Amino acid sequence: MVIHRNTDQLPLFQRAVVTIGTFDGVHTGHARILQQLRQEAARINGETVIITFFPHPRKIVKGGSEDVRLINTLEEKIELLSWQQIDHLVIVPFTEAFSRLTAEEYIKDFLLAKFHPHTVIIGYDHRFGKGRQGDYHLLEQFSSSEGFVLQEIPVHLLNEISVSSTRIRQAILHADVDTTNQLLGYPFFFSGKVIKGNQLGRTLGYPTANLDPENKEKLIPADGVYAVEAQLLPAPLFTGPKLKGMMGIGIRPTIEGKHRTIEVNLFDFEEDIYGKQLQVFVKKFLRPELKFNGLEELKAALGQDKIDSLAALNP
Repeated sequence: MVIHRNTDQLPLFQRAVVTIGTFDGVHTGHARILQQLRQEAARINGETVIITFFPHPRKIVKGGSEDVRLINTLEEKIELLSWQQIDHLVIVPFTEAFSRLTAEEYIKDFLLAKFHPHTVIIGYDHRFGKGRQGDYHLLEQFSSSEGFVLQEIPVHLLNEISVSSTRIRQAILHADVDTTNQLLGYPFFFSGKVIKGNQLGRTLGYPTANLDPENKEKLIPADGVYAVEAQLLPAPLFTGPKLKGMMGIGIRPTIEGKHRTIEVNLFDFEEDIYGKQLQVFVKKFLRPELKFNGLEELKAALGQDKIDSLAALNP
């Protein structure tokens, strides 16, 4: 997959079959749209092209006032899409100037002038241009006069994708790992820089890597204890070797914690990884965060958490 970030330096695509969207999550519903994209490109011997935007349009159109929380960071989305056998990913800088394009300018000066599409595959509810004035019917008019093919994504699939994205976000925020991973089609993951904590876990026999997620738009699971797998970055997504472990997210009420932390205890691992990036794959929710009566009770709970984590990771 070739990644393009400058729309003024795009190649002349060969019989481009284009779709447009945020593709947040790159989940099982998205995979079916991409299958349609690949099938049509194969039928006409063309190239598949995905157009997406960065930053998220809501951050620009609404003046940055809306708290945008995403299933994937841009880097994660790129990596996930690279698994989908797509020829080209075009990341369009979504600026205030771009948001002011009229619907007609969007079609003529952006879509047609820069992509010269053979086929555009889009949902009936796709809106574009200043004030979201452009719609499928306007694209239909241009497809007749400009000679490109317009294909509609089935309504039932669009509804399914919308429901899935919403359910995934809610599931992540409510520690419903099973639903999250089923709808995504892969284990939910996030990464962060390993920073120094208070090293309490070390004194209890469970040293932890404290993570600082550097992208604040990325969704983080609800407070609680999870069975996880992890890998040090850079590493191949999904296929690289992984370490087993458990993760605690929360304020650590047993020690009167004040700030939310993310701590990962990696089993059978003793390397110094401060300052490195750790990617965590969330596999199973084990229990909510609890306040224990002292450190001995906490240590006993951590021992049970490890047993439960290993059982979940080695079914």
